[in-house]
Amino acid sequence: MRKLLTSLVGLSMMTTPALSADSLRQAVAKDYDSYLSDLFVYFHKNPELSLQEHNTAARLAKELKAAGFEVTTGVGGTGLVAMMKNGPGPLVMMRADMDGLPVEEKSGLDYASKATQKDIISGNVVPVMHACGHDVHITSLVGTARRMAAAKDKWSGTLMLIGQPAEERVMGAKAMMEDNLWKRFGKPDYALAFHVSSGDEAGVINLSEGAPYAGADTVDIIVHGVGAHGAAPHAGKDPVLLGSQIVVALQALVSRELPPRDPGVVTVGSFHSGTKHNIISDKAHLQLTVRNTSLETRKTLLDGIKRIAENMGRVAGLPEDKLPEVIISQETTPPTVNNAELARRLRGLWQSKMGEAAVVDIPTKGMGAEDFPYFTTDPAIPSVYFAVGGTPKADFERAKAGGAPVPSHHSPLFKITPEPAVKSGVEATVLALMDLMAKK
Repeated sequence: MRKLLTSLVGLSMMTTPALSADSLRQAVAKDYDSYLSDLFVYFHKNPELSLQEHNTAARLAKELKAAGFEVTTGVGGTGLVAMMKNGPGPLVMMRADMDGLPVEEKSGLDYASKATQKDIISGNVVPVMHACGHDVHITSLVGTARRMAAAKDKWSGTLMLIGQPAEERVMGAKAMMEDNLWKRFGKPDYALAFHVSSGDEAGVINLSEGAPYAGADTVDIIVHGVGAHGAAPHAGKDPVLLGSQIVVALQALVSRELPPRDPGVVTVGSFHSGTKHNIISDKAHLQLTVRNTSLETRKTLLDGIKRIAENMGRVAGLPEDKLPEVIISQETTPPTVNNAELARRLRGLWQSKMGEAAVVDIPTKGMGAEDFPYFTTDPAIPSVYFAVGGTPKADFERAKAGGAPVPSHHSPLFKITPEPAVKSGVEATVLALMDLMAKK
């Protein structure tokens, strides 16, 4: 009899039913109504600037500890890592960024931010707002933690939740990696993240197999010249003329060196030189932003900028030690490129569990950048970065009919409808984690 009971218990443990989509949706909805809604309002009303997310990180750490995670703070500055070990299996990472922006909120929401903060980088006291939806991300991370902790009997492996600072300055992920993130906590087998999107219908998952975010490089070109009187140009080397020739030559990089279907952007956003009408300066300063959607394109563009700048200096007759200098800033990030196989796997999962209409593939039209690939590019980790819609369908229809346009990210008018965004963010994340860490 004892042997029979033991066998039945063993069989029961082996056949623990998976978490159903309906029960998960109901649990997330209940959690939102009773807890996450208020938490979102707290985060929205109390934003903090990049590298200064002290209170945000402390509250997030408190919430994750309460859910049963082992939390380490101060990683890469104000970053935090929450770990839950739950038997054998893969290590899976989910990341949420925490920082706000120096923007005065004019959304009209009754819980709009009135916060101000002294920016440690500029030294100025500025208004602060969650004008990019990071409050949705960290609220959803807490919701995910609570659901995963409540369903420990249905998954096996190690879950790593990351609260990342300074995404808006493209610095936080790199800082956490430089703080030996993988050496200290383990290198994930999979990595996930999402961004709420004002350009997508509330609650809808937007998943692409390609690059949802571009890579971005900040490049400075210092053009050296020889100063002279404006009436005697032959006596000098004019850096304004040389800089102008470089600007024009750069336009051929995208149009003639990239395949027509391979996107790239080289924009000269600033050109400074000289102090007076009749003086030929001895220096010009060009400031560029460079965008791309693959590492190969990035190399083509950066190599091309250096080649063009230096060789235009040679054309102008500058000596080798006075050729234009090309400086790539530390404020840079590779493109965010989804692992195609993992993207297809999660797309099928979400369509089957959340419904066909809940998952779309709408390519990103802009070339916005993200620093998530610092976690996933070197070393390479299979990863997926998806979007969760945050704007009600009625708002899009109103805008199409001539009403107020839907505010973009980083606008003082930016606002997200939090309930469908947070609910879908938690549901999609938990389904993905359950699938990746399914008990064998």
